Amino acid sequence: MTDNDRHRVERAFRDHPPGPWPFLVAGDPDADATVELLRRFAALPVRGVEIGFPYSDSIADGPVIQAAFTRSLAAGLRVDHVFEIVRRARASVSYPILGMVSASIVYRIGPEALIDRAGEAGFDGLIVPDLSLEEAPELSRLAASAGLCLPMLVAPTTPASRQTAIAAAARGFLYYVAVKGTTGERRALPPDLAERVKRVRSASRLPVLVGFGISEPVHVREVCTFADGAIVGSALVRRITESAGADRARMVEDAVEFVAELCGD
Repeated sequence: MTDNDRHRVERAFRDHPPGPWPFLVAGDPDADATVELLRRFAALPVRGVEIGFPYSDSIADGPVIQAAFTRSLAAGLRVDHVFEIVRRARASVSYPILGMVSASIVYRIGPEALIDRAGEAGFDGLIVPDLSLEEAPELSRLAASAGLCLPMLVAPTTPASRQTAIAAAARGFLYYVAVKGTTGERRALPPDLAERVKRVRSASRLPVLVGFGISEPVHVREVCTFADGAIVGSALVRRITESAGADRARMVEDAVEFVAELCGD
C-alpha cells in the first residue's frame, strides 16, 4: 500500500456525501465473480465495499450470509484466495475495501502476518466483529502501523461507558449495529435508530456507518440522513444467491443493478 492509498477510508468520508457500502462474501458464487463485481461497482457511487472472509462458525451473520460462507468454503476458498481476489480487483477500483474477518482467523494466522498480507493485497482495513475490547488496542495499533484502519462495532445494548472505550480503540469509523441479533433483511428500521446513532456520534469524532437489517434503497436513503453511510449485506448476497444458478452475466447484472438502486442511480 502506498502513502497515497493509506487514506482511502478518510477520503470516502471527507470528499463524498453519505452513501451505501455493499457487502460481498468472498468467493460466492466463485472468486472470478467477486472480482468482477468489485470492478463493476467502481462505476457506481459506492463509498466503499466490505468483503466477508468465509468462516464456518460466524456468530453475527444470519442464514443468508452463513449459507454463502458455507458454499464458498465447500468450493475450496481459503484465506489466500480472499487476498488474491482483492489484489486482482485493486488496480481497477479506488474506493476503500475492508475485510470482515473472524478473530479466530486473525489469531490462527497471526495478527501481524494477516495485517501485512491484507495491506499488501490492497485492503484498507479490517472489521473483526468478535474481537474483544481488551484485544482491540493492540490490533488497532498493528493495523495503523501498516496503514490499515480497524473499525469497531457498537450494538444497541452497548452501555455508554463501553461505547467510549470502543471509540477510543477504533480507527476509521464506528460500525453501529441497527438491530439486535444477527444480520438479515428487515422490512423496517427501528423507529429510534436516528436518536441512537446521534448519541453514538456525540461520543466520538469518528464517522458512523450503520449495518444489520438495511435491505432496501429507501433504508439507505433514510440512514444517510443521520449517519455517514449504510452497509447492505444480506439483501445483496440473497440476490447473488438467487441468480447464481442462472446465466452468469445475468447474475452480475442483477447485483450491479441492485447496488445502483442503493446508490440512487
